[in-house]
Amino acid sequence: MVNLVKLAVGIRDVAQLRAVQAMREERDPPLRHQTRNRPKRADELVEGGSIYWVIAGAVVVRQRILAVVADRWDDATVCAGLVLDPVLVPVEARPMKAFQGWRYLEDPPGDVVAGRAGGELPEAMRAELRALGLL
Repeated sequence: MVNLVKLAVGIRDVAQLRAVQAMREERDPPLRHQTRNRPKRADELVEGGSIYWVIAGAVVVRQRILAVVADRWDDATVCAGLVLDPVLVPVEARPMKAFQGWRYLEDPPGDVVAGRAGGELPEAMRAELRALGLL
């Protein structure tokens, strides 16, 4: 199993990511993220892999990758589509510097578990505590 990490460009928090994806899924199902390059390890991605989203400088949430398909941008340019499970799973926040495109993620953060540090806090409060170095 392989995972990807990707910046959620223009997204300020998990709630906005959820809202943007819900609109995209309603307008043009299935929910997918389009990317210029097809991952060479696509077969491994769909065997339980996820895309980990970087929001506000930290990996904070992931989504299962269900399929990698041939797709087209709105201008008909060929691209790859990562078909995503709509469920966003909070993960233990991990700071990450900006980069372009996506990267394979060899050591993904663990899922947030209720009852553990930050597991039951609202996302905005978790982000503030993370910024203060308390989570």
